[in-house]
Amino acid sequence: MASLNVYSALVVLFLTCGAAMATKENDHIIRENNCKTKMALACVLEAFTSSFETGSISNKCCGELFVLGKVCHSAFVKRTLENPLFKDLSPATIIAKSIQTWNNCLALIDSPSPSA
Repeated sequence: MASLNVYSALVVLFLTCGAAMATKENDHIIRENNCKTKMALACVLEAFTSSFETGSISNKCCGELFVLGKVCHSAFVKRTLENPLFKDLSPATIIAKSIQTWNNCLALIDSPSPSA
């Protein structure tokens, strides 16, 4: 049960992305690109888990991540890393995982679907 509470807190943190600690640059990017309204909560959790934990992201959520865009995805990851709750994580590792998540989704979206 505590694990569920931790994940719930992480989802909220991912959505708000440590607003109190965010840089003005990331805030500006997120605000100007209307980033907070482009993904369903379930997909936010999948993207977060894929980048900050060990998890995968579904085809559906890859589509939502693609709509969110690389600029918003990167800004959210950087903003989340600024939160003191994540101070023990390696920023280089998290950024590499977030890039891998993005690239995997991009490859999935760019790959031709099998014909019927």
